[in-house]
Amino acid sequence: MKLVTYRRHPADAGRLGALVDDTVVDIARLGEATGEPLPGTMLDFIDLGPDAVRVASDLLDEMRGDWPLGVRLPRASVTLLAPIPRPRKNVFGIGLNYLEHIAEAARGLDTPPGMPEAPVVFSKPPTAVIGPDAPILHNAAMTQQLDWEVELAVVMGTAATRIDEAAAMDHVFGYSVMLDVSARDNRRAGQWIFSKGQDSYAPFGPCIVTADEIDDPHDLALWLTKNGEEKQRSNTGFMYFKIPHLIADISSGMTLEPGDVIATGTPEGVGAGREPQEWMWPGDVIEYGVEGIGTMRNPVVKIG
Repeated sequence: MKLVTYRRHPADAGRLGALVDDTVVDIARLGEATGEPLPGTMLDFIDLGPDAVRVASDLLDEMRGDWPLGVRLPRASVTLLAPIPRPRKNVFGIGLNYLEHIAEAARGLDTPPGMPEAPVVFSKPPTAVIGPDAPILHNAAMTQQLDWEVELAVVMGTAATRIDEAAAMDHVFGYSVMLDVSARDNRRAGQWIFSKGQDSYAPFGPCIVTADEIDDPHDLALWLTKNGEEKQRSNTGFMYFKIPHLIADISSGMTLEPGDVIATGTPEGVGAGREPQEWMWPGDVIEYGVEGIGTMRNPVVKIG
């Protein structure tokens, strides 16, 4: 399933839906119409575990083409929010996880040139998360080096504490797309959270694709353009630390909970690694995506 959080009017709370062709099917209303109790928000749905995925998937297959009244809306009539508009805790980010990006970061950002011995983990607060078409905020008083990083996001489905790599993928709910926005000139004594955690610095979406629909998350094309010009193109197969390793490493000291998000790192092509260096400015439009999941678009907007 491709699951989204949507609303029809600006004042509405976000509701859980499934993308089916060119429509959004409201999951809770589908459950009400068929006698299956299903929740109205993404986090509540994830909390129910694998059985909820099976029930909702079966209902979507059964009802396709014969939808009960009031459960389906045209995609064009709704606004998609981030799939989890406000995560329960910080997004886990992974730095320096593609070989070519490590090389360009060493050139442009003075990071160590060798492969890290363990995943480089940082975080973005829930207030950094925005959805499709929402503005990335550019405050010239804060940064003159606003950069892009397209990433595959992993969404946890069940709690994981000290999990072995062999069991790690059993805890994954699904996958999404994230843009790791980075103010390169806001790093502080090697600490990244201010550089990467400001408001709007975690565009996320457009949907979560449940894990059963992604055969191999380590074989997905990912790409990014700025104003229509391609800046990044690679494949998740080039991750240095694969997803099971990331889950095992983080869960060795911090419990991963349902709905937690891991952004798995970016390939080469970021602005800091270019010669000359290149940044995002107000008026730019950033489009990016991951194969099998979807495409995101966010304009860069001046504030301050």
